[in-house]
Amino acid sequence: MTAVVSGPKTGRALVPTGLFTKLAQRVATDERVDKNHADRVVDQTLAFLGTCAVSDLVLAPSAAVDPGWHAFILHTQEYAAFCSLVGGRFLHHVPTDDADPTLHGAAARAVIERTVAEIRRARFEVDEDLWKPSVVDCSQCYQGCSDSPRP
Repeated sequence: MTAVVSGPKTGRALVPTGLFTKLAQRVATDERVDKNHADRVVDQTLAFLGTCAVSDLVLAPSAAVDPGWHAFILHTQEYAAFCSLVGGRFLHHVPTDDADPTLHGAAARAVIERTVAEIRRARFEVDEDLWKPSVVDCSQCYQGCSDSPRP
């Protein structure tokens, strides 16, 4: 018997099509981006959150991905149900103080690199353009958002 190894999975596969569309529309409107870009953001947000659900590490979205998490949280019932389904626990959005040194420079890049490695380890596709290290060199690095590690 030969084992079948499946390729990477998409974040969008974690939610029903209607919810994905609703989240992408919210991102497109709020961020003033086109539908394709919003779809990519939401896909990576869901991959990120799916990874947070199974990881014991503190992970953080890139500045490009964070708006998808913000959009999802606004849909509180769907977000809570998603968290319960993928991780059996609520995935908290934990802002940090702007003075936190992990929000800037090399430390911020290291957090993003760790996050991307974990997303790959969880077997999700990674949209490299939305996770570029240069994205975290801004003063609003992922807006200080991270997932709290498992209790």
